Amino acid sequence: MPTNVCVGILLCYYCPGPESDSAGKSDACEGCPNQQICATAPKGPDPDMVAIAERMATVKHKILVLSGKGGVGKSTFSAQLAFALAARDFQVGLLDIDICGPSIPKMLGLEGQEIHQSNLGWSPVYVESNLGVMSIGFMLPNPDEAVIWRGPRKNGLIKQFLKDVYWGELDFLIVDAPPGTSDEHISIVQCLDAANVDGAIIVTTPQQVSLIDVKKEVNFCKKVGVKVLGVVENMSGLSQPISNLKFMKITDDGEMKDVTEWISEYMREKAPEMLNLIACSEVFDSSGGGAIKMCNEMDVPFLGKVPLDPQLCKAAEEGRSCFTDKDCVVSAPALQKIIDKLMETSGLSLTVSNGV
Repeated sequence: MPTNVCVGILLCYYCPGPESDSAGKSDACEGCPNQQICATAPKGPDPDMVAIAERMATVKHKILVLSGKGGVGKSTFSAQLAFALAARDFQVGLLDIDICGPSIPKMLGLEGQEIHQSNLGWSPVYVESNLGVMSIGFMLPNPDEAVIWRGPRKNGLIKQFLKDVYWGELDFLIVDAPPGTSDEHISIVQCLDAANVDGAIIVTTPQQVSLIDVKKEVNFCKKVGVKVLGVVENMSGLSQPISNLKFMKITDDGEMKDVTEWISEYMREKAPEMLNLIACSEVFDSSGGGAIKMCNEMDVPFLGKVPLDPQLCKAAEEGRSCFTDKDCVVSAPALQKIIDKLMETSGLSLTVSNGV
């Protein structure tokens, strides 16, 4: 296959790096949109990397949250992971590097907030005293404004976030990346190369159309040397209390009639124990084995499943933690189990408690 065809897939594997003498000149550079910039840029170590290493020296653990496919709930997971770790009294930072689709400000209840600058650098926007957030969403004059940037400008902002944001002492920095394996992913991996990234959590949904792209994400991590901490299967069936369901009946003329009140009254009178049941239904086809089978085939850890829970969706829309919401009876325990497993299997709880 010609280099210019496969460069999008293999760029990070063969890229000589912008500091190399062959940057922009090697065969692997053919077809790269940054080829001219690399060829004419000054060579040698990037001085920004020194500043980034200094900033990251006060961050104990760096975790990337990735997905191969958009719309799988990656940002929702990132937000709830940040909420959960902060609730355990860790010092947490959440960095949103989804430049074109920053949803983290909304999911943390921070819409309309702005970034402030001090003599130490850019200050994160805080949800709580131990949970800070940084996103391009805080920099847009209009939240509906489209960010139409090429790779170099995106990469420049990611660098600026890493070297100019003053997080202070952090136990965890969670990086919410856009879907795919493109410029932002290459930039964050290269910039954090010397900062000892703990690894990546990859979020998927159960169906093959998502898993096909997630396999590419796993291979990306292996090629660039980022450990896969585990895979989360999100939207793993619709689950909610039966009392929250709406019941419809198709009439003789084909119309849908709401009979929820009648069904609810019937259950209260005839079978009250049913009101405590959880109703479950498959939304996506998981007959191919889902994320568990993929993890076994690719030899990466499987962290668990999170059901599609309307109450979790509502909490994310309203910028709230699902763990303090008594209505998230299905999703909150599932997320807690996943986070517990992540902390245990990755050794994070031990290293944080020991002050590493």
